Amino acid sequence: MDVIEALERVVYLQDRALLPTQKTAAFLKARDIVAELPDGELDARLAAGTLTELPGIGPSTAKVITQAAAGGVPDRITELEESTRIPLGEGAALRAALKGDCHTHSTWSDGGASIATMARTARDLGHEWLVMTDHSPRLTIAHGLDRNRLAAQLDEIAALNEELAPFRVLTGMEVDILVDGGLDQDEDMLARLDVVVASVHSKMKMPEREMTERMVMAIASPHVDILGHCTGRKVKGFLPDQTEVRPQSAFDAELIFAACARFDTAVEINCRPERQDPPPDLLDLALEWGCKISIDTDAHAPGHLEFLAYGCDKAVAHGIEPERIVNTWSADDLLAWTASHPTA
Repeated sequence: MDVIEALERVVYLQDRALLPTQKTAAFLKARDIVAELPDGELDARLAAGTLTELPGIGPSTAKVITQAAAGGVPDRITELEESTRIPLGEGAALRAALKGDCHTHSTWSDGGASIATMARTARDLGHEWLVMTDHSPRLTIAHGLDRNRLAAQLDEIAALNEELAPFRVLTGMEVDILVDGGLDQDEDMLARLDVVVASVHSKMKMPEREMTERMVMAIASPHVDILGHCTGRKVKGFLPDQTEVRPQSAFDAELIFAACARFDTAVEINCRPERQDPPPDLLDLALEWGCKISIDTDAHAPGHLEFLAYGCDKAVAHGIEPERIVNTWSADDLLAWTASHPTA
C-alpha cells in the first residue's frame, strides 16, 4: 500500500462511518500535498523527521504517511476497517442482486469525489451501473447544476462511459420539488436524463394539504421516476426508532403513495443512516399501494456507496420482492421503465 493509496483509504473508511468532514478533509489535503512534492522530498523528510513541518500535515496524517512509506498497513486503516465495517445481514442475498444505485452525488454539486471516482468505486463494489443525480440549481448551498452545467456534465459522462464500458454511468438529477409542485430544471433538460429523482429540500414545514398537493404535482410529471427521501426527516442513530432530530414533513401519505402507484413513480428507500426514509409504517403503506421501490444510498462520497446494505436489510424485513425493486434490473430494463411513465 503506497502513501497516496493509504491516505485515500482512510478517507474512504471515514466517509463510510460518516465521521466529521473536517477529519476527512485533513487526509484529502495531506494526499494532495504528498502528490505535489518534488521527487525525493518525501523520503528526505521521513528520514529527517520533518514531515509535520509541511503546512497541512499533522501528527495523524504524518503517522499514516510514515507507516505506509515503511511498507506496512497504517494502524489507522486497520482500526477503521474493523470499526466502520458494514455487516451484511438478512439482506445479503438482495444486496448481491442489486445491479446499481439510482441516487448519488459528485463534486459537480455537493459530493466529495469526481464522477469517475464514484463510478470506479461502484464498479469495484459489484455494480453494473450507477446513476449520477447531482442537485438542481435552486439548491445553491449544494452548488446545484443549471442547464449549462448539466449539459457539460452530460458530456463528461458520455466520455467516461467510453472509458469504463461495459460499466455504465447513467445520467440523472436530484431535482428539487418547488413550492408550487414544479420541478427545478428546464423540461427539455429533464427529458435528456436517464433517471430523475424528485425530492423536497425546502419549506419542509408546509401545512399538510399544501405539501401533499406540492408532492403529487411532482409525482405526476412524466419526467419523475423516483420520489426521494419522502418525509425529509433526519434521525440520530442507526435504528428505526431513534429520536428524530428533524421531524418528517406532514402530508397525506395515502394520496402520495396512490399517486406514486398511478404514475408509476418508485418510492425510495434512502439508505443513509441519518435518514432511514421512509419510516417503517410509511414503507408498508407504499407497499400496500403497489409502489415500486428503489434502494438508494444518496451517496456523497465513495464510502457511502456501501450503505446499500442498510436498505437491503430493511427491504427484506418488509418482505419486498426483488423484482419490485428497480435497481435489481439491468440498465436497459431500468431505462425502458423510466421512458414509459404515463402522463396525467
